[in-house]
Amino acid sequence: MNTRVNPDRLADAFAFAATAHAEQVRKGTSIPYVSHLMSVSALVLEHGGDEDQAIAGLLHDVIEDCGIINEPAIREKFGKRVAGIVRACTDADTTPKPPWQERKTSYLQHLQQEGSDVLLVSACDKLHNARAIVSDQHAIGSAVFKRFSASREQVLWYYQSLAEIYQAKLPGRLANEVTRTVGVMHELVATA
Repeated sequence: MNTRVNPDRLADAFAFAATAHAEQVRKGTSIPYVSHLMSVSALVLEHGGDEDQAIAGLLHDVIEDCGIINEPAIREKFGKRVAGIVRACTDADTTPKPPWQERKTSYLQHLQQEGSDVLLVSACDKLHNARAIVSDQHAIGSAVFKRFSASREQVLWYYQSLAEIYQAKLPGRLANEVTRTVGVMHELVATA
């Protein structure tokens, strides 16, 4: 595995993501959205990902949250592999987005067909999201689930389903961390 990354290419991807998501914040907070993208990219590298995967970690929400119009630019600037990972991590590219349950069920089915490139970036994305939910459960309790356009039970189902897919298709330290974090999420709901 090549552990070196091109700092200029990584910086270009960060600038692209930061510009695309400039006005966005994390759901229900004042935290700049770009913090999530940096965290996902860092998790990708920490779990053995390469430069393209780390770049896809930075860009994974650009199509979904900033518009499909960005897809050609991603392909042109960062290549076909990065664009493919970003596309595969996108659960909707239309506005308005389809209903939550439909979107998430489709994404789960889609993940079953994906390879390790996509699964790594997806698992790092969902791990960071799950950690944020758990942190907010400690801070504000079950109120965290009001941030979603789904019920608490639906959110728990979705994260449990993701954990099961990662365990089956990408077994190891990352899948175990997702599973542990989702377990804490369930425990906190049960004791609330």
